[in-house]
Amino acid sequence: MAIGIALGLLGALGALSRLPVVRLVVNAYLWVFRGTPVIVQIVFWYDATAELTNNRINLPALLAGVIALGVNEGAYMTEIVRAGLLSVDRGQLEAARSLGMTYPLAMRRIVIPQAIRIILPPTGNQFIGMLKATSLLFTIAVPEIYATGVNLYSTNFRYFEVLSVVSIWYLMLTSVLTFVQRRLERRFGYDRMTAGGSGDGMLRRVFGFSFGTTSGAR
Repeated sequence: MAIGIALGLLGALGALSRLPVVRLVVNAYLWVFRGTPVIVQIVFWYDATAELTNNRINLPALLAGVIALGVNEGAYMTEIVRAGLLSVDRGQLEAARSLGMTYPLAMRRIVIPQAIRIILPPTGNQFIGMLKATSLLFTIAVPEIYATGVNLYSTNFRYFEVLSVVSIWYLMLTSVLTFVQRRLERRFGYDRMTAGGSGDGMLRRVFGFSFGTTSGAR
């Protein structure tokens, strides 16, 4: 997800660029990685890159899986971040530029903080989807949860018990991520962004407390 979010931010800025070449590259990236199955991309990174480079680049299974999932996620995050940036009135960016802010500074201090409340909910959903998509890495022998379950029921033939435990693990992990998502949505929601105290730090905005400060009016 770190790879996906980073690529999504760069891709969104590229999609909104005034340079046609940059927009063309971003659109091609979205076309390829949103238009092909993720399992094909996983196998491509693991097997096809070695063949294309005559085994000069031979990625370990885990690294190939991380790259494949991250690059694929970046395509979806590009659209999510782009939608969040477009939700902020362009006049605010123009006003920031008229006050002497550079484009990167205006994006970092004016546009992106407001876009977060739009970006957070779908990003949380993508995070949960990414967690479940890691089960596809069993195709390249990454020993993740589902692959471990396959190895177990291949030897003891206890399909129901093993798959039930695998499902419980995924349910617990997705429940934790759902809780974190809801917490972040409440902390960075519209009311918080518009009525929150200007002195609130990151710890207070996310978790509701901070160190070394007294609680002020909220």
